[in-house]
Amino acid sequence: MRIERHPILTFDRGCRVRFTFDGRELEAFSHETVAAALLANGVPVLRHSVGELRPRGFFCGIGRCASCSMIVNGIPDVRACVTLVEEGMVVETQHGLGSIHG
Repeated sequence: MRIERHPILTFDRGCRVRFTFDGRELEAFSHETVAAALLANGVPVLRHSVGELRPRGFFCGIGRCASCSMIVNGIPDVRACVTLVEEGMVVETQHGLGSIHG
């Protein structure tokens, strides 16, 4: 879901881009963050808590809380709420603590 019209704000969404999330190809706009693009594509859960595996979604929106840490292009612990989506980006759900895998 995206806000399409607003009584005060205007949106420069940028151009359409494609990226993958957990193996699925999705579409977004280049001026959106990864978190916003996932929410717009109906993905509310961005990760699960380390200890009790509770779902975590968009929370602070400023990169401070780690609720949106994801693996982006193979790099763990990327804050999806402050990272702009890019053409061809590969986004994966991060399970537990991040670790470099190869």
